[in-house]
Amino acid sequence: MTQHAHNIGKKAAAGQQRIILLMARYISIIFTPFYLPLVGLAGLFSFTYLSMMPWVYKIFVLLTAYCFTVFLPTTLIHIYRRYQGWSLLKLFSREGRMIPYVISILSYLACFYVMNAMHFPHFMSSIVVAAIAIQIICALINNRWKISTHTAAIGGTTGAVVAFSLIIGFNPLWWFCVLIILAGVVGTGRMLLRLHSLGEIVGGYLVGLFAGLTAVILS
Repeated sequence: MTQHAHNIGKKAAAGQQRIILLMARYISIIFTPFYLPLVGLAGLFSFTYLSMMPWVYKIFVLLTAYCFTVFLPTTLIHIYRRYQGWSLLKLFSREGRMIPYVISILSYLACFYVMNAMHFPHFMSSIVVAAIAIQIICALINNRWKISTHTAAIGGTTGAVVAFSLIIGFNPLWWFCVLIILAGVVGTGRMLLRLHSLGEIVGGYLVGLFAGLTAVILS
């Protein structure tokens, strides 16, 4: 009877562990670093004079950003992974992440060029500049250290929010609280999946925070 109860307990624990790992995997997918510019643009459309823009214009801007910062890099990285015959684990390794970094940076540079060519407001392109800066720094650090780009993206968003609050003059407290909680959830998920250590999680967030804050203010 005791052995039977012990087996039931082990099965329940294993089931709970699978659910937790599945949730961590979905969180990593949902909060992919590629969505940083879209989140930043949504913030601008909510808290700045850009909120007065027509909805058609806002949707056009978001679709443009989506094409160059989400659809294009993820599609090209997927094609590259299939061509190499790599698993996702290999792609997420420190050695396998350099080409995806290059693909992503080039896609974001193309987005920046298109935004300038179409005379988008300066605040919009500064978000893309911040995202490019974060990716370049992470790519350089990747030669020595597998820093977390997920928390770097959230840190970059936090830094950009703080920078815009200083430039425009709005209270970023609620955004800041939400982003801190989100960083904790995403970072915990990445550690549960054994893709990063605590140092890589915290290091990514701090790098993103500094790069996002500096890039927005200087640009």
